[in-house]
Amino acid sequence: MKRNAKVSTAVIRRLPRYYRHLSELQRAGVVRISSSALGKSMGLTASQIRQDLFCFGEFGQQGYGYKVDSLKEEIGEILGIHRGHTIVVLGTGNLGRAIIQNFKFSSNGFQLLAAFDVSSQVVGTRIAGVPVYHARELEQFLAGHRVDVGLLTVPISAAQEMANRLVSAGVRGIWNFTNRELSVPQQDVVVESVHFSDSLLALSYMISQGGDGQPDTQEESE
Repeated sequence: MKRNAKVSTAVIRRLPRYYRHLSELQRAGVVRISSSALGKSMGLTASQIRQDLFCFGEFGQQGYGYKVDSLKEEIGEILGIHRGHTIVVLGTGNLGRAIIQNFKFSSNGFQLLAAFDVSSQVVGTRIAGVPVYHARELEQFLAGHRVDVGLLTVPISAAQEMANRLVSAGVRGIWNFTNRELSVPQQDVVVESVHFSDSLLALSYMISQGGDGQPDTQEESE
């Protein structure tokens, strides 16, 4: 499998969609599918799918299509699902607790090792089997465990400080749910920020347009 060193962000963003959709097809008993059928079910063109996959190598056979299980496995490999990534959660308030209890980390290739908080009510307990340590123990824990990603659900006021502590300890990925833009100067550290308000406001815009609920893409005349 060859890899294009300059894969666009748009393509990367579509890869998890492919993986999720192929998983659904696999559960439904679909053995193979054409690029046209796959594109139609995902709202993409067959050409777009072929171009996306070509960034990573040759997939499928002309006139035959794609083997669903094989393509899912290949995309999972590209996404690093089988590399044994590890993650810790910082902040066990309502959102942090909900994520720990409900998000299927293992299905996405991550092992959730621990959570950290400052509240005496949760420190020393377990949430869905995950041990909760005091935040002051973070560096000690990171020194003794390989942690790839830190998930932030701490208050906004503590977000940058906790991000700095993670980066200083060698954590290379931050999954940021704090609604604060983080400043991470190290080029080898990746921050993925999830802004619920952005998604909701985008939805607000689209339903406010009337008609089919989609944004007006018609170009204005000069």
